[in-house]
Amino acid sequence: MSDEINWGPIRDLAQRVLERSEPLELSDGTRALLIKSAREVAISAQDAEDALRSLPSATALLREIRQRIREGSRRLSKARDRVEELQEKGDLNGAQQVIRDLLTVEVVPLYREQAEILLDELTGLAEVLATGRINPDLHDRQQLAVLVQRIQQGHPLEITDDLRALVRQTAPTAAITEAETEEALKSPEGAEALMGMILSRFRKAQSRFLRSMYRMTSLRDAGDIEGARQQMRDVLAVEVVPQYRRMAEEQLKGLDSPPPGS
Repeated sequence: MSDEINWGPIRDLAQRVLERSEPLELSDGTRALLIKSAREVAISAQDAEDALRSLPSATALLREIRQRIREGSRRLSKARDRVEELQEKGDLNGAQQVIRDLLTVEVVPLYREQAEILLDELTGLAEVLATGRINPDLHDRQQLAVLVQRIQQGHPLEITDDLRALVRQTAPTAAITEAETEEALKSPEGAEALMGMILSRFRKAQSRFLRSMYRMTSLRDAGDIEGARQQMRDVLAVEVVPQYRRMAEEQLKGLDSPPPGS
C-alpha cells in the first residue's frame, strides 16, 4: 500500500485552501483527488461523494483528510519512539502493548499497516527472547540485543550454527575482524563478550554521531562552516563503525560542496 500513496497533492491543496484561504474549486481533478485521499484515510466513498455536493462540506472533508494524515503520523511517530525506549530497556511486552494501543485508535490504513508490521517484528523478537531461536526474517542486531538480554536473564548461550551465522554477519558491521570473531566463537563466554562489544560499538557510534550532527548543524547555521566541518572530522578521527563513518563522510562532503547556484 505504501508504494501507491502520495499525499503531496492533498497536502498542497490543504495548505492552499485551509492556510492561504484560496477558494476551493471542485474541478474533476480536485474531486478525484479528494475521493482518492478520503479512501486512503478510511473515509467511505459515499461519505466523500456526499461531502462533494457543496463547497462548505467539501472543505470540511479536506480538513478531515488532513487531520487524519497529521494525527496518524504523529501517533505513529510517538509510538515508535516509545517502542525504541522500551526495547532499549528490554521491555518487549511493553513495546508490543504500545502498538496494540495504537491499533485500537488508528483508522488510516497506511499507518495501521506500518504499526502491524512493527507489532509482528516485536512479537518475533519476543519469541527469540523466550526460546533463544534465531529468526532469519528479523533484523540481525535487534536479535543480537534480545539474545544478550536473554543471557542477562540467566539463560545459557548455546552456540548453534544459526548463532554463528548471526555473529559472523554482524561483527563486520562493528569493525570486528574475522579472526576476532572466530576466536570469540570458540566459547560461550567469548561469544557473549563479542555480542556485547558489537552492540556497545553501535550505541556509542550512534550517540557520538547524533551529538556531532547537532553541533555541526548549529555551527553551519551560524555561518561557521569550518567549525561545522571539524565536527565530522572529529567523528572520523575516532569512529570505527563503517555505517557511521560513511554517514560522517557524507556530511563532510556536503559541507565541502559549493552552495546551490554558486
